[in-house]
Amino acid sequence: MLTKRIIPCLDVKMGRVVKGINFLGLKDVGDPVEIAKYYNDEGADELVFLDITASHEGRKTMLDVVERTAAEVFIPLTVGGGISSLDDIKTILRAGADKVSINSAAVRNPQLVTDGAEIFGSQCIVVALDARKIQDGSEWHITINGGRIDTGIDALEFAKEVEKRGAGEILLTSMDADGTKEGFDCELLNALCDVVNIPVIASGGCGTIGHFRDVFENTKADAALAASIFHYKEASIKEVKEHLRKYEIPVRL
Repeated sequence: MLTKRIIPCLDVKMGRVVKGINFLGLKDVGDPVEIAKYYNDEGADELVFLDITASHEGRKTMLDVVERTAAEVFIPLTVGGGISSLDDIKTILRAGADKVSINSAAVRNPQLVTDGAEIFGSQCIVVALDARKIQDGSEWHITINGGRIDTGIDALEFAKEVEKRGAGEILLTSMDADGTKEGFDCELLNALCDVVNIPVIASGGCGTIGHFRDVFENTKADAALAASIFHYKEASIKEVKEHLRKYEIPVRL
């Protein structure tokens, strides 16, 4: 059985790791290279960097951060935020990232997923989907702009489309669970994992060590992504993995 991956997420703004709720009340958490190295040494399986400002000025800072981080860590590094063209993908990969995470641009221009996979390989292309259940509970829609805009696009159908277009992985954030610290959205994860055959990373809602066990015992998610629980030292990656091993969930120690 493949081991389950534990992935810390670093929101980066102007070269610093920040944390807030829905990008408001951002607090400086520290230097991304130092934090990334710490997580690397702690046993993280991968790292995700999100450039949350994704401005033109911020992009240069982010490239510097990616280059310095890639020199210090020896686990796969995924970078997202403001990636909207093949040139953006090439630039981020050249800076040392192993994968790129494409979010809004995949929704606005799905051809970018196709072209990116053809030129750089499926293993480089992660499509990040932010999904929210609609009011009547019948389906989930893709949202953009931090969950504020409902695109009306069915999340499960779109997941199938990006898989066909060559995406190597889906990073699925539940906007209903995000920030609640009440656990991952297992209903959404199961619905999506049932319709695709590529790996799915669970994101949104993690608040305790037990939530990692819940998501792996109750869904087919291949990986779980979290931020606050690690940044604020509420749990260490080592503690999470030891807990999972106790329940015979395969992890890389």
